[in-house]
Amino acid sequence: MKHKNDFFLWGLTALCVISASLLLGFTLYNFRALMSAGRTLVRILMPFIWGFAIAYLLLPIFNFNIRWMEPRLLAHAKNRTKARGSIRLAASILTVVESGLVVGGLLSMVVPQLLVSVYSVVEQMQKMQSYSSQLQQIINDLLRSNPILEHNFLQAYEGALSQLSDFVSGFVLPQMVSIVSGFMSTVTAVKDFLIGMIIVIYVLCSKELFCAQAKKITYSLLPVKKANVVIDNLRFTHRVFGGFISGKLLDSLIIGIICFVAMSMLKLPYPMLIAVIIGVTNIIPFFGPFIGAVPSALLVLMADFQQPVRCVYFIIFILILQQFDGNILGPKILGDSTGLSAFWVMFAILVFGGVFGFIGMLVGVPLFAVFYALVSGLINRSLRAKRLSENTSDYFGLGEIDPLTLEHKPIPGMHRTDGAEEQVKKQQNREKSR
Repeated sequence: MKHKNDFFLWGLTALCVISASLLLGFTLYNFRALMSAGRTLVRILMPFIWGFAIAYLLLPIFNFNIRWMEPRLLAHAKNRTKARGSIRLAASILTVVESGLVVGGLLSMVVPQLLVSVYSVVEQMQKMQSYSSQLQQIINDLLRSNPILEHNFLQAYEGALSQLSDFVSGFVLPQMVSIVSGFMSTVTAVKDFLIGMIIVIYVLCSKELFCAQAKKITYSLLPVKKANVVIDNLRFTHRVFGGFISGKLLDSLIIGIICFVAMSMLKLPYPMLIAVIIGVTNIIPFFGPFIGAVPSALLVLMADFQQPVRCVYFIIFILILQQFDGNILGPKILGDSTGLSAFWVMFAILVFGGVFGFIGMLVGVPLFAVFYALVSGLINRSLRAKRLSENTSDYFGLGEIDPLTLEHKPIPGMHRTDGAEEQVKKQQNREKSR
């Protein structure tokens, strides 16, 4: 009987290996078709993606509305079960209306100023064109008195025209086609967004039901101990991800308002346009201030070439503003919500930004923080099983561990430096925060 069981297990293992190999071969052979099917599926599900994403961002407002409405309305309800459902529906609709009013109010203040700023930029571009025509007239007058220089200039001019023609046919026209297709995709995105706002109401009303169903599925598929670990990790993910996103949005809004007020007081050009650029790019950790400061400084310089000192004033102001954000405002709002060092923050932004673009730069840090915490948890559990220390500080200057006594032996002749002591304290603080 034992030999039969062994043969059965060997056969089952061989069947699993062959099936996995066939599945891998099928996936590699039909990779493009599968990717196309995946993109089609994502495009179909985009309204639901919008709905779940917006509902997640509006969750704090919804919870506040529920906490405010339930005690007041349930006290006068005869059927508390039906009343709770009606209250949740009313709270979800109120949340969508409140967020719509806030966004609409911000747009009503920002869009007119943006249009004025963009119109001013176009006027400056037209002035630059008039300057270029004056420069061209000066060059023509100079060439009339020098035939040799005129001949060489004409040859260079014809070559530039040929390159410009190739550039227009090879780059500009395809870009125009992509702009038209981008406009159509924008229309589709607006439609998906509007449908998503309807889905938001259903998601907010049924969030407890969705959570309960997810827990039910988890406990049905996994042993209780592992299911508890999965749910605990999901709670940690929600805490890190939600806290970082909402905190970063609030931080960037405050920075944008401060930028607008300060630029208006300093009488610098395009205050609303530059405040929007600085606020939006500030959402991106680490690289955001530099991404927003460079085009903004060019806009200030283009506004008046005769006063470049205003651009210098703007750069100094941005440096002060970013120091204030990085050392005072940001830590006050976010704290050490991710628990990552500066190196891992930069790593997460570069990797996720390179793969997913702007959205990847925004969500890369909290996603990597969750991944980092999960890997750290697995490592710590393995160390506990081996009865070894989980504190990273205990491994600074470690030479070896005695396999019998588990005693930590330092590297011979090595002394811990002050820099190592500081790293130990920082690592201990991060481990305590997690």
